[in-house]
Amino acid sequence: MNSDGTRDARGTHANPVPRPAGSPDAPAVPPRPTRAPGVPPLPDGTSFLAWLRAPRPDAAPGMWRFGHTPRPDEEPDEIPSRQLLGGAVIAFLVGWLLWSLLQNGYLGYWWWIPLDLIAPDSWQGRSGEGGEVGTLLLYGGYELLVALLILVGVARLGRWGEVWRRYVAPRFRGRQQEQMAAPSSQDDPVQWNQLRAAGATEAADRLAAEARAGLMRDVDHARIMRAWQGVRSGRHSMATFTGAVLKDGAAACLHPSGERDLPGRLAQHDMVTGQVRLGTTADDPRNPYAYRGTGLALGPELLGTSLLAVGPAGSGKTGGIVWPVAESLCLHALAGRAAVVVVGAAGAGLGPVDAYDVVVRIGNPESVYDLDLYGGTTDPDEAAAVLAEALVGDLADPHPGGDSRRSTTVLAQLLGPFRAVHGRFPSVPQLRQLLDGAPGPLGELRQALQDAGQDSLLRELDARERQLGHPGDVGSVLADRVALLDRPAFATFFDTSGQSRPFSLRALDHPVRVRIDLPERGHADASRILARLVLAQFTASVSVREDRSLFACLVLDDATGVITPEAVRGIQRLRSANAGTVLTLRTLDDVPRPLRGPLLGATGCRMALSGITPWDGQDFAEVWGKEWTEARDVTDRQIIADSPAGKAWHALRRVITGSAPTARAVTVRQVERERWSASELAHAVPPGHAVLSLTDVRGEHAPPLLVNLRG
Repeated sequence: MNSDGTRDARGTHANPVPRPAGSPDAPAVPPRPTRAPGVPPLPDGTSFLAWLRAPRPDAAPGMWRFGHTPRPDEEPDEIPSRQLLGGAVIAFLVGWLLWSLLQNGYLGYWWWIPLDLIAPDSWQGRSGEGGEVGTLLLYGGYELLVALLILVGVARLGRWGEVWRRYVAPRFRGRQQEQMAAPSSQDDPVQWNQLRAAGATEAADRLAAEARAGLMRDVDHARIMRAWQGVRSGRHSMATFTGAVLKDGAAACLHPSGERDLPGRLAQHDMVTGQVRLGTTADDPRNPYAYRGTGLALGPELLGTSLLAVGPAGSGKTGGIVWPVAESLCLHALAGRAAVVVVGAAGAGLGPVDAYDVVVRIGNPESVYDLDLYGGTTDPDEAAAVLAEALVGDLADPHPGGDSRRSTTVLAQLLGPFRAVHGRFPSVPQLRQLLDGAPGPLGELRQALQDAGQDSLLRELDARERQLGHPGDVGSVLADRVALLDRPAFATFFDTSGQSRPFSLRALDHPVRVRIDLPERGHADASRILARLVLAQFTASVSVREDRSLFACLVLDDATGVITPEAVRGIQRLRSANAGTVLTLRTLDDVPRPLRGPLLGATGCRMALSGITPWDGQDFAEVWGKEWTEARDVTDRQIIADSPAGKAWHALRRVITGSAPTARAVTVRQVERERWSASELAHAVPPGHAVLSLTDVRGEHAPPLLVNLRG
């Protein structure tokens, strides 16, 4: 069927995107990929069923919901384990000693007095076999009652109930959960009750049989659920969906690539909740009690507010954050739920080529795909705005009100006339010549406009020629920046004549997986221009998508030189377009000082990794703010004795202890302190850890959390 998982991933100037070998209507089952932790094995359906039926309770933002056990918000006032167990043992020994003393008469026989007062004399004086038996039962029952009273007292004294709740009951609960039978058919996700309720019983039976037979993957389940959402929303018909499921089973509604999983997985994913696990929240007093020891995970609901991670080289940004998030988004794309663009330096470790549909290797002659310099648009003004942001966005005034309107105007004055004459935008060499004011290309363009009778565009060209050579003309600056792209290494790239296969970010209307490798080695300045170009095209494209139910995300590994005033404004608009970005920086010094606060404010998820500088820590400390906390001031004052005996006693204590007798006073008060100070962020975050604050698209947020990225 033509669902979100099967729609053509080809967009404007993205022709063609890799397709399955056969027709999507009759797909062949691809080879089974390497299984990673958290992925159910395919031959046995039992593990997949257990994964699907696992509890996923609602939790606070960032908690790993798969198998999560909620904890109270406040830390209970628990007795230390050693003290609790020691007290329980001592109470038992005291009870046993008391009972032994009573039994052997060492404490007298006063404890028999209640029985003597209650029991009739006739019971105690009976003779015969029946009387002896009754007497034994009477006295034995009374001894048992006294023993039970002692046991109850000892249990309360030794807190045996707390020992049971803390150490014994969890083991019984774990065994009961293991022995529990499958849930009822009304609550069993394997039954696909949503389909049955809508009348698609045959399709539900087919999917349930595939799941029990071990022929269904977690991505298959997510992809079919996404297609079913399309049926519920009216984008697809019930008959088409049912026909695809009855024909192909778990392989129905395939992604255009024909793949049902990635070649391999490094991170742990849960496709039901859409989360990827990054680590474990540390059991640290600075973390809220409900988060301590829980898994830390990210999903589209958090990435939709954008993520900024700052940490020095080697702190784990690429391996611990960028690649797990990119891998998760690629799985979502295979399920028809997301479109992802991953940008980084060549060889940065952004995953295998087989994990992507489109791989653009700029500067590599073996690259199959090219990058559309103009973003797939046919509007000269829009193309000029995006290109101006890429070329000179970092030169714009970062203060409020600064922009690159003059650069946009200069480019529009050239792109509009050129497209009117040639039916396309200029190539990089042609654009460089026009910006330099070369008389030959400008004269040819003028003559062509005159022949075509384009008077309005002639006025645009006249205005451009009048500005040439003026001191304030930005054309020379634009020409210098374009010259960075007009290098022999890029001779076969950015082609506009239709001879190459350019990829355009207009294709983000479809669940496409894209990786763009930047030529940072030897072309650092050109790489920054291209990174700004991709970010500008991304923010411009996602806002005009037809289907915003598809989550779109740009993962930019190393955003040095990319953050501009327009980029910050674009990131702020992504949340309403169901899109987000993941940006990493080695230091906030790579961002102009006036833009650091707006950037931290525009991103809902902020991460400070181990090893940041105190200056970076100060910016994070300011954006995380302060909180009210309880401060305890302890003071010791010397005790002055007045009597001779007291003075003698104090002198003796001084000789024995070596210090004067003191009295301790404790003052408790509420003070407002930073959640994490700049010094703590710079020096108290262990290696492999990070401090992360989260905000989801609904506005719920989590305070800064100390996270172990290796846990």
